[in-house]
Amino acid sequence: MAIAILAHGKFPERAKTALGVMRYGDDDVAAVLDRDRAGERVADHVADVPDAPIVASMDDVGAVDALLIGIAPIGGEFVESWRPDVRAALERGCDVISGLHDFLAEDDEFASLAAEHGCDIWDVRRPRDDLSVAEGVAREVDAEVILTVGTDCSVGKMTATMELAAAARERGHDAAVIPTGQTGIMIEGWGNPVDRVVSDFTAGAVEEMIVERGDEHDYLFVEGQASIVHPAYSAVTCGILHGAMPDAMVLCHRAGRDVIHGYEEFTLPPLPSYVERYESLAAPVHGSAVVAGALNTMDVDGDDDAREAVREYGDALDLPVADLVRFDPDLVLEAVL
Repeated sequence: MAIAILAHGKFPERAKTALGVMRYGDDDVAAVLDRDRAGERVADHVADVPDAPIVASMDDVGAVDALLIGIAPIGGEFVESWRPDVRAALERGCDVISGLHDFLAEDDEFASLAAEHGCDIWDVRRPRDDLSVAEGVAREVDAEVILTVGTDCSVGKMTATMELAAAARERGHDAAVIPTGQTGIMIEGWGNPVDRVVSDFTAGAVEEMIVERGDEHDYLFVEGQASIVHPAYSAVTCGILHGAMPDAMVLCHRAGRDVIHGYEEFTLPPLPSYVERYESLAAPVHGSAVVAGALNTMDVDGDDDAREAVREYGDALDLPVADLVRFDPDLVLEAVL
């Protein structure tokens, strides 16, 4: 399927959904919409994803099957300046894929256009109606369950999940991803959007996916969300942790981050303290250990400085650590498997 990705004003630094889909998805990206960078190319900014032109609007995009919203503002609200592009896509018969908390299928104009032109609107964050509470049975599956956890939001948990699952498969292991957020669901084509699920059902939504896939694979890599120290999003982190009942955890961090993203008045706790925090929170439900770390060095210029940042993070945790995109993942994968 050929798609265009909307990322106005955010590409690439604040467009993690766009980058995740480009890096790990199966669709052909025909163009990225960012009016601030129109005329440039993806390769001018990101080297490890397929190249595509950056254009100002859907009027500059050739034939595509769908428009994907590749950014998610805090709160997941729809931005009205995007309306002309969504409207243009629907008028051309393109499907629209959105991971926002504002459901586009409930917008009267968009719903009418979709019906008129025979296209679909997929609100990825819309949970199913039949979710329920956890039964505490995820630990009974045959697969080893590995959960990525974080020091903060937007540190690379989804990326680490995808990289570790891919590395495991490349080495002949039967591994699958359990997607819990909009980007993972867009990539995998299924999943439960746990940050939109009723709080009582969060752990159950994760457990359901573990049970569904747990006897089909040897390893399940669960996409983590947020952080247990986040002032706004810690609840979803705890729900995933207790619903998944992981056998092992990988602690993800972004080099240079020392305050909560978007909540800069909150300072990150010392990095080594996260190990005990996550392990003690998991323990009453299912004993789990943080066995490795994944460091996102996208803000570090030069491989030498990035290697030094990885070394420092490994020393802080006293665990195997790697940047799973920039360098070899073998140390982390060995610790996980």
